[in-house]
Amino acid sequence: MAATILRVSTGALFLVHGLTKLFVFTPAGTAGYFQSLGLPGALGYLTMIIEILGGLALIAGFMTRWVSLLGALVLLGAAWFGHVPNGFGFSNTGGGWEYPVFWAIVMVALSFLGDGRWSVFNRK
Repeated sequence: MAATILRVSTGALFLVHGLTKLFVFTPAGTAGYFQSLGLPGALGYLTMIIEILGGLALIAGFMTRWVSLLGALVLLGAAWFGHVPNGFGFSNTGGGWEYPVFWAIVMVALSFLGDGRWSVFNRK
């Protein structure tokens, strides 16, 4: 049950982050933000897709181990490129690296736990 709770809640948060990039910041705005960090704009589109599809996959329990590891990489990239300059505390202006790194650790833990009992590929 614990793996399912962690998987679904983390997937929902990942989905919301991707949908925020899609509907609030817009794909062009997201790409522009990535470019302002010195990254390719296409990486903004890719990140948005990973967050949306990855969030849905986690909610369903589809390939949880791999999706979680991919999500951890996205979050570590977000921490490094978008939050490290703002210091540790996420309450700092611009958000520090505390939250995305903690979330990446949660994703790694989820990759060890796997799908959990209630998933589309329950093998138990």
